[in-house]
Amino acid sequence: MNSSIYVTGLLMGLSLIVAIGAQNAFVLRQGLRNEHVFAVCLACALSDTLLIVLGVTSFQQVATLLPWLDPAMRYGGAAFLIWYGAKNLYSALRSSGALAAGEASSSSFRQTVATCLALTWLNPHVYLDTVVLLGTISTRFPSGELSFTTGAVTASFLFFFSLGYGATWLRPIFSNPLSWRILETLIAFTMWMIASKLLTGM
Repeated sequence: MNSSIYVTGLLMGLSLIVAIGAQNAFVLRQGLRNEHVFAVCLACALSDTLLIVLGVTSFQQVATLLPWLDPAMRYGGAAFLIWYGAKNLYSALRSSGALAAGEASSSSFRQTVATCLALTWLNPHVYLDTVVLLGTISTRFPSGELSFTTGAVTASFLFFFSLGYGATWLRPIFSNPLSWRILETLIAFTMWMIASKLLTGM
C-alpha cells in the first residue's frame, strides 16, 4: 500500500463528495430525523465503493459498450429528482406548527433504502464524480490503483457516516418547526437545480 497515493485518493474523494447534492441532502435529512441512519450511510458508502471500483477498472469499456447509458441516466435521473423535490416541498408546505425534526412522519426501512439507492444510482452527477473523475485521476497511478481506490473508498465511508450521525448536533436547531420547513424547501430546490442541470446538459 502506497501511503501517499492513498492520501491522494482520500483527499480527491472528499473534495468531490462534500459538495451539496441530492444524496448528501437525503443523508442529512435522515440524520436529523434519526431514521434508518446506519442503513442509509452504509447504502451510500457501498454504492460509492462499487462506482469507484468501476471507474478505476473499466469505465472506458462500459462507456463504449453502452452509448445510450448517459442520456438514459440523465433524463431518468432528472425526472426522479423533480418528483422528489416536489415531495419535499409539499412536506414543507403542509407542515403544522407542531412539527419537529424527530416528529416527521416516518418512512419504512424498505422505502427509505429504496429512495436512497434511487438518489444515488439515478443521479448522473454521482457517476461523473466517482466513475469518470476518480477513474480518470486513477490513471495517473498505474501501479498504485489499489492504494488510490482504497483512499477514495475510505473518504466515502468517512463522509457519509460523519454526515449522518453528525446531524445529531444540529437537532436542537431543527426542533424549531420553521427550521425544518426551511430545510425541506432547500432540499426541494437543490433537487430541482440538479435536475435542471441534467436536462440542460450543464
